[in-house]
Amino acid sequence: MSEKYIHRAVINEFKRKLKPNKVLILLGARRVGKTALINKFIENIPTSDYLLLNGEDLQTLSILEERSVENYKRLIGSAKILIIDEAQKIPEIGLKLKLIVDEIKGIKVIATGSSVFDLSNSLGEPLVGRENTLRLYPLAQMEFVKEEGFLDTVNKLEERLLFGGYPELEQYTDWNDKADYLEGIVNSYLLKDILAYDKIKKADKIIDLLKLIAFQVGKEVSIDELANSLKGISRNTVENYLDLLSKVFIIYKVKGYSKNLRKEVTKSNRWYFYDNGIRNAIIRNFNKLNFRNDIGELWENYLMSERIKHNSYKNIRINQYFWRTYDQQEIDLIEEEATQVSAYEFKWNHKKKVKAPRGWKNAYPDASFKTINKENYLDFIV
Repeated sequence: MSEKYIHRAVINEFKRKLKPNKVLILLGARRVGKTALINKFIENIPTSDYLLLNGEDLQTLSILEERSVENYKRLIGSAKILIIDEAQKIPEIGLKLKLIVDEIKGIKVIATGSSVFDLSNSLGEPLVGRENTLRLYPLAQMEFVKEEGFLDTVNKLEERLLFGGYPELEQYTDWNDKADYLEGIVNSYLLKDILAYDKIKKADKIIDLLKLIAFQVGKEVSIDELANSLKGISRNTVENYLDLLSKVFIIYKVKGYSKNLRKEVTKSNRWYFYDNGIRNAIIRNFNKLNFRNDIGELWENYLMSERIKHNSYKNIRINQYFWRTYDQQEIDLIEEEATQVSAYEFKWNHKKKVKAPRGWKNAYPDASFKTINKENYLDFIV
């Protein structure tokens, strides 16, 4: 097993947004490489110039407990950069960081976190106007492509559809080891932040909910049907769980697009996983593609998640939707940027020629339409 660090696409923006008397918040799921990115960033910085703390360390909690300027000045000393990993674990972290950036001249602060609901609740209001936020995802194809040749990329497509992009997977060459690693992520880390949340007691129901979502990738999901399937869980609880799973960067929802037609579906949502490997670990299926009946779902989830990374890392602000009418005309992805609307249909079998649905062409004649397949997908995500 060899260690390998892949250059992260966010690093230049990370450096640009790290400013004196501001807090740079780096958000992302557990194990996506936040700590590794921090370590890479500081490897050429003198140790006297930064202070690195861990929010899960009891000593760190104790040191930061006294909220006073004098205490924090003593702690930081001559350091120019304060880094707090897993900052969401520290009580009243927003107020503490506000005091630090307001009162210690020139200090740069980096705070990483694996859950929005803790960080937003603790950080949001105190740090208004004092923070910059960045998202870190599992490794993106636009990051892999700088480390490998085109032939490698082609050969590794199946592997990425099955195992996703968690950075530590790069240490394993054996496919069974990769599967074991991802199942370990699900069992040990995936729900850690959610289960620490006061009201959450039923870990098995959350896993069951994720399984239901995993089998409905690319399809509209009914909250009522999910609640009925889970038995003993109310509709409101299901909605709450889905919200929390979004806030720890496991899944995300895409809404229906509608501007013109009454018959367009808008009230339901589709759900996707940020990472294919996590999706497959949830259903415990790492079979190769020629033994699967869900290649379409894997392809769609992969392209959706890679497109999110692509847009995020390139600072492209786009709204994403799906489109479907009640007479079953549909398009996988609609992107809306200012007045420009682009439609994309995902097809694993590139030999099939696909035309835009008639209802779409009639309703949105100025919108572009493109099929994304194995021949052109790199242009879409890199």
